[in-house]
Amino acid sequence: MKKKVVSIMMVTAMAVGLLAGCGGNSGDTEEKKETKKEETKEEKTDAAAGSSNSSGSEDAETVLKWACWDLKTATYWQAVADAYTEKHPDVRIEMTDLGSADYNTVLSTELSGSGSDFDIVTMKDVPGYATLISKGVLEPLSERVEADGVDLSLYNGMAEQLTVDGELYEMPWRSDFWLLYYNKDIFDEAGVDYPTNDMTVKEYDELARSVAKTGFGDEQIYGSHYHTWRSAVQLFGVLDGEHSVTDGTYDFTKEYYDMVKKQEEDGICRSFVDTNASQLHYSAAFSEGNTATMNMGSWYITTLMSSLNSGEYDKELVGNWGLAKYPHPDGVEAGTTLGQVTGLAIPTSSKNKDAAWDFVKFAGSEEGAEVVAKTGTFPAIMSDSVVDIITSLEGFPGDEASKEALKTVKVYLEAPYDEHISEINTILDTYHKDIMNGDISVDDGIKKMNEEIGAIVNK
Repeated sequence: MKKKVVSIMMVTAMAVGLLAGCGGNSGDTEEKKETKKEETKEEKTDAAAGSSNSSGSEDAETVLKWACWDLKTATYWQAVADAYTEKHPDVRIEMTDLGSADYNTVLSTELSGSGSDFDIVTMKDVPGYATLISKGVLEPLSERVEADGVDLSLYNGMAEQLTVDGELYEMPWRSDFWLLYYNKDIFDEAGVDYPTNDMTVKEYDELARSVAKTGFGDEQIYGSHYHTWRSAVQLFGVLDGEHSVTDGTYDFTKEYYDMVKKQEEDGICRSFVDTNASQLHYSAAFSEGNTATMNMGSWYITTLMSSLNSGEYDKELVGNWGLAKYPHPDGVEAGTTLGQVTGLAIPTSSKNKDAAWDFVKFAGSEEGAEVVAKTGTFPAIMSDSVVDIITSLEGFPGDEASKEALKTVKVYLEAPYDEHISEINTILDTYHKDIMNGDISVDDGIKKMNEEIGAIVNK
């Protein structure tokens, strides 16, 4: 197999130029938001902030105003609005781009004042959701959900994780979840079977080691790759359903830190220090053609396919790729994974709450999910029809195992609702970096997490 080393200049250019499918979601820490800004020029400059689009007749009886971001570059906003107004000609939807980088701040300011006229607002992440709930500016939805018989089980556990004191304030709309990407050529050359859709974390570690080849330049094969986000290492530990990042104690992360640190020591994966120092983007790491497996979110699927189709990625290096379900701890069902969610909510200030709810209900339904999927974006509902739509997109791997990898049974949010989630994220990010940089031991880093976050959640 042909190999090549991508220069740091190319890596940086790719990081700036790629379109990110994930926008901004529930598990985003400040570190992840900063990385996502590097992934897209539009997100970095927020050139579209303040722009607007509309859907429906100017003569419509009801006008719904919807707060968005990346309106010019993400096609799913317009697609869902058009699908709804086509069925409801008496409704017009006006979308306003508040900008991506400062979306939560701008939205909070808008809703806290007296001048907001939004009827539908998009929840970018859990910290933003928590802030707006604490301000009392979101309309409770549980009564409407029950009255209309909305089946929350379709969201694979996400709705329950967004429920606060028995009340749901946003409906899941878009979602991304974590999978394992792999380079089939590397496995073929090593004579090793591909990753399966039912692998424990231990089996995944053994598999990565079986295909790794230490060396220099063209001889180096990495069995795995971990981006610098803590979610790529730490959050294997939440898949048992018994732990989350809001617990206040983090001993459950130790075995996963130990595994990755040992992989680094043995040359199985790139070191955090090198990856962070060179600002190596995960897309560049995988597209080099010397990475056997990489755990990453579903948002990368569209970028990978489009980059191969456009010729930006070398098909000889990474054109023969596949997907597998996320590795899981012992005793956990295959198809259990991490996720992020983008939701839709209704402000208490809206004067069109019934009409807004009808749109929110449609956007989050199976029909709305199919509309989102046709734009190459992952909706919150991953029904068989949605999976069929996504897997039929040009460039998606043709093997049945990769298609099956998209079917989840349980999605645990990277950061479920907690009133202290912003503080928790900051502390976890700090000690994750310290551990991975080698500035502190795994045990001491976890001890610091326990002490500092425990003091917050237990006060």
